[in-house]
Amino acid sequence: MKSRFQISESVEIGIVLALAGGFMDAYSYMCRGEVFANAQTGNILLFGINISSGNFKAALYYALPVTAFAFGIVISEIIRHRLTSISILHWRQISIVFEILILFSVGFFPQKYNLPANCLTSLACGIQVESFRKIHGNGIATTMCIGNLRSAMQNLSDYFYSKNRHSLKKGILYLSVILFFAVGAVIGNLFVNIISEKAIFLCCAILTGAFLMMFIDREKATSNKA
Repeated sequence: MKSRFQISESVEIGIVLALAGGFMDAYSYMCRGEVFANAQTGNILLFGINISSGNFKAALYYALPVTAFAFGIVISEIIRHRLTSISILHWRQISIVFEILILFSVGFFPQKYNLPANCLTSLACGIQVESFRKIHGNGIATTMCIGNLRSAMQNLSDYFYSKNRHSLKKGILYLSVILFFAVGAVIGNLFVNIISEKAIFLCCAILTGAFLMMFIDREKATSNKA
């Protein structure tokens, strides 16, 4: 699975994962009680506001998804360290399988179980954000945008002053990931309005696409072209 870079770091995989990232955030916010699956900064902010207001039950509502997100990062690291010897699948494919199974289960949770549904969604997001941290060797998040926006503007500014086309390409790459995250949010909201809790199944289908794309052997494809 290696040539110049791993297929898991390709632009195509990054775009698909960004779609899933935007979808999950729209789903958790619009369908599961206005909690962010990915944007844990927002959850921490709301946790603090509710603590200061004495709304401790509401504070817990935002604190638990943050904790689940953190555990997702730990799970990703366990997969990376313990399951890299499996020859059939790349460890990042195993991470996606875990993510798909977690999100698929969320689709069966009724509205009265929004808290565990949000925790599981955040758990899946934590797995994704830790497992997929680069595109073409560039540090890029597929589940949040603030870091990508900073990097995009930095590279575009570098291009403005240096005319370095590499910086321009990197800036466009970061902006593209942000764009597809937004597209995923649009799709997520549309399907939440149509099929409510079951909308997360479409996100599972998107992630399945990423899983299958990772079977592509770029070295073999290159040799065939030659």
